[in-house]
Amino acid sequence: FEEPAAFQQAANGYYFVFDRRGHSVYMVDPDRESARKVVEIGQEDGRILQPSGFDLAADGTFVVADVPRGQERIQVFGPAALRTGGFFVAGRAAPQFIFGNLGVTGISSLQYSGGSVFISEPPRGSLITEYSTAGIAQRTIGRLRDTGHEPERDLHLAMNAGLPLLDPTGGFYYVFLTQPPMFRKFDAAGRLVFERHIEGREIDDLLAAQPTTWPTRRVDDREVPFVQPLIRAASVDPQGQLWISMIVPYTYVYDTHGDKARTVQFSATGIISPTSLFFTRTGRLLVTP
Repeated sequence: FEEPAAFQQAANGYYFVFDRRGHSVYMVDPDRESARKVVEIGQEDGRILQPSGFDLAADGTFVVADVPRGQERIQVFGPAALRTGGFFVAGRAAPQFIFGNLGVTGISSLQYSGGSVFISEPPRGSLITEYSTAGIAQRTIGRLRDTGHEPERDLHLAMNAGLPLLDPTGGFYYVFLTQPPMFRKFDAAGRLVFERHIEGREIDDLLAAQPTTWPTRRVDDREVPFVQPLIRAASVDPQGQLWISMIVPYTYVYDTHGDKARTVQFSATGIISPTSLFFTRTGRLLVTP
């Protein structure tokens, strides 16, 4: 794999690896002895080009977000990895902020329930937009947070970019990617339950070093604010606890009341900072380093 950006498992035991740089999706057998490419590079239907987001439902169906011809597209694939549908998101692809050399858009952080796709879409005026698999916007969830940069629209939207997360016990989380680090919990109807700031001595130096002005970079024909995210990945475990992986090698775990329960580090060939987190139905945690 050139750049594994997601590692997830379906209920039947098969694993899926989303290789972002390789423009492909692989299926791995339950014994992890073989892998075969099931989605390949291309801009036509059933293939992916410049992909940025992936999510798998328990029944083995999955979605991939990509950007063929400069337009954001979401495709739905069945358990056999055959395309069953898809749609283009209205408007041209517009990065919300720059992370390294990657322009991060709302579809980069999608979540898929098996029947709906949830996208971070602050330009619509709300944090989350729920789409049907036919591309029809069903509802929006959560108002934008105040940033103090409302007159600078692109910067204001960049600071509202985040990860929409489905809570298997009900409702949603929304984790803001940029400063100040925080998250919100919503119930199933989309009503705000609570809001919490992310704090800890492990990130004190990181927060103290955050800038007060932000340069821009040119992407295609527009200037995009260069706002570095503070969070790499997040996920919700089967008990409804929220796991948040920071850009420094620490992961904070919050209980269902929004209180920090513990701090975790992952060790493989040394300490790693996960770029994706996924909980299997049995509670095992799969990560990509």
